[in-house]
Amino acid sequence: MHASFFTLSSLSFSLSPEHSGLVIWFTGLPGSGKSSICDHVLERLREKGYEPLLLRMDERRRVYFPNPQYTTEERQKAYELFADEAVQASRNGSLVLMDASGPKISMRQRVRRQVRRFAEIHIKCSLQTAMHREKSRPGGLVMADLYARALERKKTGRDFPGLGRVIGVDVDFEMDPEAEMILENDDLTLEQAGELVTRFILDNLLSCG
Repeated sequence: MHASFFTLSSLSFSLSPEHSGLVIWFTGLPGSGKSSICDHVLERLREKGYEPLLLRMDERRRVYFPNPQYTTEERQKAYELFADEAVQASRNGSLVLMDASGPKISMRQRVRRQVRRFAEIHIKCSLQTAMHREKSRPGGLVMADLYARALERKKTGRDFPGLGRVIGVDVDFEMDPEAEMILENDDLTLEQAGELVTRFILDNLLSCG
């Protein structure tokens, strides 16, 4: 098993399942595995007695913009609303899990600046790995064959209605040197990756002593 992760913060939160007030943002390229890992963590935390609030950008965007156009301006506004929603939930004492690529550091820092208990977990993989995983994902809230269409558009100029600027092809992902955990996820199974992240959260963010 090849995995590496490290913390860039010495924070240790003394929290109980009854009072959390912690925001954990899962970031990474589309297809990195962040949503599946987030879901794994969500279930494991529930088993431990926590009641996390899951905010997933693919779902929340449809609330903010019922007819999304996926423009650059719309993406920026969506992330502002997404961040503010997490901040407010945290102030109400919730343990919040955020599932969103958040390609710009400034998007994640909007939450970091306002939340005392915040952690970014970056699910890192190569673009090739992300493309392979994304290709097998069925369509739904996110357009199927996202990368293939973005690459074809870049090469030929062909228009795909509803296809915005794709992270990893049209938009660079900005890694944050202050991310509390970076998980190398090219070769891990979902179970392995999920357990590594869960253990990190329990031992470093939800530690009681």
